[in-house]
Amino acid sequence: MSSPLIVTIDGPAGVGKSTMAKRLARALSIPYLDTGAMFRSLARRLGEDAWTRGEAYLEAGLTGVRFSLSGIGEASVLSLDGVAIGDEIRTEQVGMWASNIATSPAVRAGLKAAQQALGRECSLVAEGRDMGTVVFPEASRKFFLDATADERARRRFLQLQELGKPADLDELREQIAARDHQDRNRAVAPLKPADDAVIIDTTSLSLDEVFQALVRGVRG
Repeated sequence: MSSPLIVTIDGPAGVGKSTMAKRLARALSIPYLDTGAMFRSLARRLGEDAWTRGEAYLEAGLTGVRFSLSGIGEASVLSLDGVAIGDEIRTEQVGMWASNIATSPAVRAGLKAAQQALGRECSLVAEGRDMGTVVFPEASRKFFLDATADERARRRFLQLQELGKPADLDELREQIAARDHQDRNRAVAPLKPADDAVIIDTTSLSLDEVFQALVRGVRG
């Protein structure tokens, strides 16, 4: 029996990882794993300021937690304890909570084990911040997407506008800069490209151009 195909896509917040990972997974007819959603759903379950309560509290919060994955591409469904994870985790506040609990060794170890378990069960495109460096270092294809903070803030601003949600461009830029600083400078699994990752600067590229670069990297 052949080993599952694991493709990793890492990068900072707002760079388009989710869009590209879903599209690539659909093209490859395999599931898409949103690891950020795993951190966000856990952060939302643990609640505000959970990261200030110590490692024992966070480790206890992981007890019995089970993630499952089904579907293909954008139709993939990630569930936490049998309940599909939805848009309730897609707020800037929950995103910052997730970034905060991500500094916890207990949280990272627990979710790493959960992610690797999913990768043993099926082929997948895994999107996150340390997929190629920490979680799936043996992945056959690794990518790191990047873009300037200004461009990522602009994209997020337009996305929120399309959804009819209030948005402030300056505030989004500040949030992204703060998130970048925390993610890139944390002691545990800092955000950085894997040594063997293909780095794609998406700042001036269209979605189709980024996608074609990913396809060439997988099939080339």
